[in-house]
Amino acid sequence: MTEPAPVWCERTELLLGTETYEKLRHAHVLVVGLGGVGAYAAEMIARAGVERMTIVDADVVSPSNINRQLVALHSTVGQPKADVLAARLRDINPAIELTVIAEYIRDEATDRLLDHEPSYSFVVDAIDTLAPKVNLIKGCLDRGIPLVSSMGAGAKTDPTLIEIKDIGRSHHCPLAHMLRKRLHKLGIRSGFPVVFSPEAVRPGSMILCEEQNKKSNVGTISYMPAVFGCACASVAIRTLIGEMYPPIHRRLPSGSRLTPYPCTAAPEETSTAASGTSLSNQPPCNP
Repeated sequence: MTEPAPVWCERTELLLGTETYEKLRHAHVLVVGLGGVGAYAAEMIARAGVERMTIVDADVVSPSNINRQLVALHSTVGQPKADVLAARLRDINPAIELTVIAEYIRDEATDRLLDHEPSYSFVVDAIDTLAPKVNLIKGCLDRGIPLVSSMGAGAKTDPTLIEIKDIGRSHHCPLAHMLRKRLHKLGIRSGFPVVFSPEAVRPGSMILCEEQNKKSNVGTISYMPAVFGCACASVAIRTLIGEMYPPIHRRLPSGSRLTPYPCTAAPEETSTAASGTSLSNQPPCNP
């Protein structure tokens, strides 16, 4: 017999129906990177009713995070981001089965993380450093684990320009451009959705720096990472309930290769009347 939804999930169950809500409830979602984008994505996924999550980030809250990051308050400065977010998620859902990893994911650590059994239902890539981002994406694709990857939310101010498309159809985004170049060298040109914005980078919004894992600092407004995070959460949730178009790949048998999204006609995009924007997720038809 299906266990009744907790009271705080009744509105989600009312929207989706009991059978679809149960798909969310029993999923296991991995979120890597808990900064401006990742923490919002993780919280929206938890609030949707996902009862098993793994969250990963080795960073601590700094004062410069307060303008845009969910975990950043004056009272949390100096605390590990993963621990701060874990407390929030457990307060949202006391029954959540949560694994917290305070580690920078790179090289062999990526394989250890992704070789979890049973496999993750979905992965959210919110890493802001290129090399580990590429490793995580390739690792997911090699294992047939569905994912969404966030591109850069910095140096931009217009949320109505945000798009959701296959990596092969991303455009006018510096991070997406660098990511595509790295992935092309690995033979990957499509096969997973990204959240990005083609909005032009604001002049003077970036300065060079010499910090651990960072070579530059980019100006960021409060709401843009949050919107990116919500868009990532929407892809995760709609994929888990089978309503994302095109469907994300299921886990494949060992040794299998992913193929690109089928080049079929996408459903007509729906514009948001209030803003005149559309979050597009059309499939790629790469030559």
